[in-house]
Amino acid sequence: MPGTVIVDGRGHLLGRLCSIIAKQLLWGQKVVVVRCEEILMSGSLMRHKVKYADFRRKRMNTNPTVGPIHFRSPARIFWRTLRGMIPHKTVRGALALSRLAAFEGIPEPYDKKKRMVVPAALKVLRMRADRNFCVLGDLSKEVGWGYSDLIKRLETQRKVKEQAFYTEKKATKALRGKAEAAADLSKVTPTLSKMGH
Repeated sequence: MPGTVIVDGRGHLLGRLCSIIAKQLLWGQKVVVVRCEEILMSGSLMRHKVKYADFRRKRMNTNPTVGPIHFRSPARIFWRTLRGMIPHKTVRGALALSRLAAFEGIPEPYDKKKRMVVPAALKVLRMRADRNFCVLGDLSKEVGWGYSDLIKRLETQRKVKEQAFYTEKKATKALRGKAEAAADLSKVTPTLSKMGH
């Protein structure tokens, strides 16, 4: 198994993505999920707001701080959804859950690493185009998550930097290609052929 798999949450369906990642975590794979605020859910925003309001009513009568805890941020909503698919009260489940990290946006170490998608959980492949859906970040904003504007601003800055890096990378690749085409290898070809190159 590779060290850590980085999954870009954008365009994935919440439940399907959670179930696939939960199985990977139980098998011992480390997974980082970025851009949790762009994960999608089937069903309209109004429907999910009603469901969340019902969920918020569920609390301990005498001491609400004991639980259940009603997370507002997209990363924590994702984390809690996935926790329900893992036997988290056992040692095996707790270890599996510790292999997961979830973030809004794409924070510093992961913005320069390869991100993957999960085809079995993509909305465009798993849902009919005329069905209702909503974005997890929109639901979070509606129920009290206050950092959506900050995340948008940081993401805009990251995309500008990423575009500049990609332009530079393309230019370097083109120069390398030119240099390889222009290189005179006639002197070293016999030696390289002996070595099997």
